[in-house]
Amino acid sequence: MSSPNLYRALRDALGLDVPVQVGTVVSVSQGVAVVELPGGDRITARGDAPAAGATVFVRAGVIEGSAPGMTYVEIDI
Repeated sequence: MSSPNLYRALRDALGLDVPVQVGTVVSVSQGVAVVELPGGDRITARGDAPAAGATVFVRAGVIEGSAPGMTYVEIDI
C-alpha cells in the first residue's frame, strides 16, 4: 500500500492548484462582482472589489486583490 501524500492533500484542501485569473470588474453589487476575463467570458466573484473598470486577480470565484493595469497579450505556442 502506498501512503497518502500529505502535501498534495493540503494543496487540494487550500485550493492552491486552481489557477489565478486576471479580469476587469464590470459591476459590483452587495459584495459580488461580475468580472470580465481577457477572452470575453464573464464570471462572478465574491470579495472586496474596487469600482467598475478596475483590474483584479480572481481564484476559484474569490477576488484576491487588485492587479496592475497591463495590456493583454496572447502567445500561441
